[in-house]
Amino acid sequence: MNIYDFDDTIYDGESILDFFLCYVRENPAFLRFIPKVLFGFVKYKLGIVTLEKMQSDYFPIIKKWYCEYDDWEGFTKRFWDTHMHKIKPFYAEVRRDDDIILTASPELTMREIARRLEIRNLVCSRIDEETGEVTRLCMRQNKILALREDFGDVEIDDFYTDSMKNDGFFAEHAKRVFLVKGNKIKRIK
Repeated sequence: MNIYDFDDTIYDGESILDFFLCYVRENPAFLRFIPKVLFGFVKYKLGIVTLEKMQSDYFPIIKKWYCEYDDWEGFTKRFWDTHMHKIKPFYAEVRRDDDIILTASPELTMREIARRLEIRNLVCSRIDEETGEVTRLCMRQNKILALREDFGDVEIDDFYTDSMKNDGFFAEHAKRVFLVKGNKIKRIK
């Protein structure tokens, strides 16, 4: 079984950031959150924000964002209509039916792209669709917990990531590990 991080690995960029910026274009009232969200993404990518800090600083924004919009399915389809081109070509070459996409991005933004790419197995952050509460944050060490919660102890053949800082703990669980930078893939284990 192969496991892939999504953002900056299969997807060229941070899909949730692109998703948020598209949302702001349709809902300009959310412009006020751009500095905080961008700063948060930089801290996340550098690995300097704790999970607890993410929860306290960003979960209220996510809840407000989610609860103020009533057409997530339509918006998500429109988003992927304009962002499919950001799926890196290498994935089509290595894709298998039993792949697992493992991402911090929320399931509600990932369902449509999974359908389009015919990916059956997603391990994502989760948002309660009634309340807007984040019920699972699937990032850093929580990724392995979420994977086990959804699939048990799976044997990982290949793991693809853009960041050993954020996903390095998978190196001990996978037979082979690949670091993806842009369109270059380097086997590191």
